[in-house]
Amino acid sequence: MEFAGVYHKTSEQMSYALDENQLVVNIKTGYDVKKIFIHYGDPFDAGILGGNEKWTGKREEIVYKKRLSHQIWWTTTLLPVYKRCKYYFELHTEKEVWYYFEDGFLTEDQLKMDGRMLQCFVVPWMNPADINRTPSWVNDTIWYQIFPDRFCNGTPEKNGEDILPWRNQGRVTNEEKFGGNLEGIRQKLSYLEKLGITGIYLNPIMEAESNHKYDTTDYTKIDPSFGDGDTMKVLCKEAHEKGIRIMVDAVFNHCGRKFAPWMDVLKNGKNSRYADWFMVENWEQIGKRADTRDRRFYSFAFSDGMPKLNTNNEEVIQYFCKICEDWIRDYDIDGIRFDVGNEVSHRFLKRIREHLKKIKPDIYLLGEIWHDASQWLLGDEYDSVMNYPLLSGIHDFFLDQTMKKEEFEYMVNRCYTMYMQQNNNVLFNLLDSHDTERLINRLHNLDIFYQQLAILFTLPGSPCIYYGTEIAMEGAHDPDCRRCMPWSEIESDENQERIGTINRLIMLRRNEKTCRSPHFHFPNTYENGRCVEYVKIDEEGNKIEVLLNASNENVRVKGEGEILFARKFDGDILGANGTLIRKIGVTIQ
Repeated sequence: MEFAGVYHKTSEQMSYALDENQLVVNIKTGYDVKKIFIHYGDPFDAGILGGNEKWTGKREEIVYKKRLSHQIWWTTTLLPVYKRCKYYFELHTEKEVWYYFEDGFLTEDQLKMDGRMLQCFVVPWMNPADINRTPSWVNDTIWYQIFPDRFCNGTPEKNGEDILPWRNQGRVTNEEKFGGNLEGIRQKLSYLEKLGITGIYLNPIMEAESNHKYDTTDYTKIDPSFGDGDTMKVLCKEAHEKGIRIMVDAVFNHCGRKFAPWMDVLKNGKNSRYADWFMVENWEQIGKRADTRDRRFYSFAFSDGMPKLNTNNEEVIQYFCKICEDWIRDYDIDGIRFDVGNEVSHRFLKRIREHLKKIKPDIYLLGEIWHDASQWLLGDEYDSVMNYPLLSGIHDFFLDQTMKKEEFEYMVNRCYTMYMQQNNNVLFNLLDSHDTERLINRLHNLDIFYQQLAILFTLPGSPCIYYGTEIAMEGAHDPDCRRCMPWSEIESDENQERIGTINRLIMLRRNEKTCRSPHFHFPNTYENGRCVEYVKIDEEGNKIEVLLNASNENVRVKGEGEILFARKFDGDILGANGTLIRKIGVTIQ
């Protein structure tokens, strides 16, 4: 047996309470393992630990599995009657049987040896307070990300001299301001409601110097160019009346140069009462204007205009707890997205979660993390993260024509075996954002564009589209991905057709529970090496099949089903870069 391929631990996403009653147990093995049984039961079934008891447990096969590139992920759900569980694994290859314990592997003879002290895996207690709980409403939400300055100017008559005329086409820069504001967003709520949107993610709206507002000047004020507190209150109220949630951006890793505490530090140096609010190494050079590669103080990236906040400091923690509390109480926001979410301290996040969940238990706390975020998703910090690994994996598959459908399967399975199921249910799935080039710009192919969106709306989590995606809006890497929404062209036949296509995908996601289900598998019944096929299954056994022909050849579709969404499909043949989503069967095979 490939012993090095076997891995399990009683923590993180390998063994965890799904709720008060269900315990999820996962184990990874090499491909040589063909069958697994778990022996489990209460640790005290045979008596008090340390005595002369002979503990055996109940034997049950683990039947559910997902294929990874070099391993298999096996999963089962147990129901420990007394909220405790003790277990070990029985692994079968074609020729061998091994028993896997916390301290390693045993043969059957070793397992049965009299007097052997078997070191089983143990979950001592499924404490309700320790269960990872995420807000259930997020799985039902279709997000729409808005970069406020470029979405809609609702008060053009108030434009100042620094506001440029709205630009429906062409590149933009970080220095240009076009006057998009909260009133403009409010005026477009009916448009978003009709599109099917049920959640808005706003890039920063607090007072700042730049157009992107990631260099905060005052966390307590709406930026005047966007409106004021009353405008924000009206926006949130009217959005809620239309069934649309609001999530704001929290820039707590760093501030802007005109943030009052930083200005005090620049003036008073190490004698400032805010000296420990920041991370300064060279007080002599703190006023120097240049990148921060010299480490005179730490900043976002190397930008001297965005000094890094010390989120270990107790005053800083209390300050931002109060800021978030006020956002909830004043505007009734539903979610907070934490910018540079992997650089703020774990201590800070634990404190802020505990504080905010007492005020609004179903507030959605989302971290901007571009890599494996397991350590932030244990139930006491973020509810979820932005699923950039999925974005990257989807893009690379469609870019690299040498990749086979199995590699797509491994990529998706990796993304959904990194975290607990409750986190997977509310993952923030996206294909582009204000930090990336726009989706249509990557491959400049509308058929592939919709193939990727079909994936977005059928995988577990909570899908988000970036403003303008509904019309396949163009834009290169930051800052060009932040172009103005071309409202004067929105009624064109081409744009209306594209809006209709996105609306069909959105309503498919909203109306078909199976699309939102966490359960899926890859049957791989097609010979074509780049015809991706996966099946979504809900708790009632309903099935939806997703077929994506990512090859240059036609594929003859097998079987029948109720067509829910299709492109380049004539009822028999799925053309190159074609998409087919359909209902199949009614029972789990």
